[in-house]
Amino acid sequence: MRSFDLIVIGSGSGNSLVDERFADRDVALIDDGPRFGGTCLNYGCIPTKMFVLPADALRAPDAAAQIDVDAPQPSADWATVRDRIFGRIDPISVSGEAWRDQASNVTLYRDTARFVDERVLEVAGERITAPQIVIAAGSRCTSPASIEGLDEAWSSERVHNSDTVMRIDEVPRRLVIIGGGFIAAEFAHVFSAFGSQVGVVARSGLLRHEDEEISRRFTEQAGRHLNLYLHHATRRVEADAAGVKVHTTDASGAECVIEGDLLLVATGRRPNSDRIGAAAGGIALDENGFVLVDAHMRTSVEGVYALGDVCSPWMLKHVANHEARVVQHNLLHPDDPVTANHAAIPHAVFSHPQVAAVGLTEEEARVAGHDVAVAVQEYGSTAYGWAMEDTTSCVKLVADRATGLLLGGHIIGPQASTLIQPVIQAMATGLHVQDMARGQYWIHPALTEVVENALLSLGIER
Repeated sequence: MRSFDLIVIGSGSGNSLVDERFADRDVALIDDGPRFGGTCLNYGCIPTKMFVLPADALRAPDAAAQIDVDAPQPSADWATVRDRIFGRIDPISVSGEAWRDQASNVTLYRDTARFVDERVLEVAGERITAPQIVIAAGSRCTSPASIEGLDEAWSSERVHNSDTVMRIDEVPRRLVIIGGGFIAAEFAHVFSAFGSQVGVVARSGLLRHEDEEISRRFTEQAGRHLNLYLHHATRRVEADAAGVKVHTTDASGAECVIEGDLLLVATGRRPNSDRIGAAAGGIALDENGFVLVDAHMRTSVEGVYALGDVCSPWMLKHVANHEARVVQHNLLHPDDPVTANHAAIPHAVFSHPQVAAVGLTEEEARVAGHDVAVAVQEYGSTAYGWAMEDTTSCVKLVADRATGLLLGGHIIGPQASTLIQPVIQAMATGLHVQDMARGQYWIHPALTEVVENALLSLGIER
């Protein structure tokens, strides 16, 4: 058995752990992905947003028409856009792997590692161990076992998930998407903007985990450019050289057949704890397969830490990066550990329209027993929103009347992912809503005034 000082499983956020401060340690870095660098770089955040930006540009004439500008409809060649995107991303992955491979203190394993005992892994035909191990093995796309015929349909090349769909050669004339969450919403925007007729099959409304106001508005607006099959259960999938057929049942029990050229399965992700045999290494898991960690990101086995999607149900890159910094500190300073901060975790959906949120929904705040104050501020109530002729976008804030603190913020509309940032900061620093609203200048007539007005509309005084 070969012994290391540190073993890291995963080349995403786990790869960032080993810097010059680990130069005196013998490190094993293990990753079995087809591309080095993790989900965000190769399949997630970065390439998807690089597709979203062209999609936004393709929709620009719609926004222009609202302000009496007759803009010609732009066009884009899918293959050209695809090749530009991955022509930038793939070399980063390749060079990142080469850089790690040539490091004098790092042994790179490009194979699957599996625990066979506490702090003992089997990889590439050998057993390795270390007093410190970091599980940063990430997550993978799920495929519902309940859908008849889906397993067989994958071999038809007509069925994709988010890992594969961005590398297809041409835009399908008709795309069917199963799922109503973040991934489904973003790809529905991309492909419909590029010219596909997109049908979305969802068990409920779209973005059902968002605040009810946001989910309702998003579903209404998405229905303008998507064919929505809401409250439909997918029963069976057929795929052949001619295309795909998705058989569903709606809430009344009526059957429906949705035809397409391609099918995108966007039904979520699951942690890779099973792929690395975490349970065999004594690592405690929850009922969904997430590695259980304490506030210091330590697992149930001494010396073993975890970070990112494999242990964090948020499955967000900014959370994984924060956890990596915590783990890195604790590896270097085990006698002076720091804790992870999982309060006020924000997220954004880069779809059409854009959505961003942080904290509790109104319903969650009421269930938790807070004395709730709520404000819904329309973009169109501010000068910039009025100039945009915006009639659909809003900022919704949820606060506690007793403390004057924000409990949650929810935004739908242009620049939502940017507008949410002052709300995140206020929640992270415990800023009273009056201090936030009146303790600083808000640029007039910038769109951020909609956040200011929402704060004032909460009606909370000192």
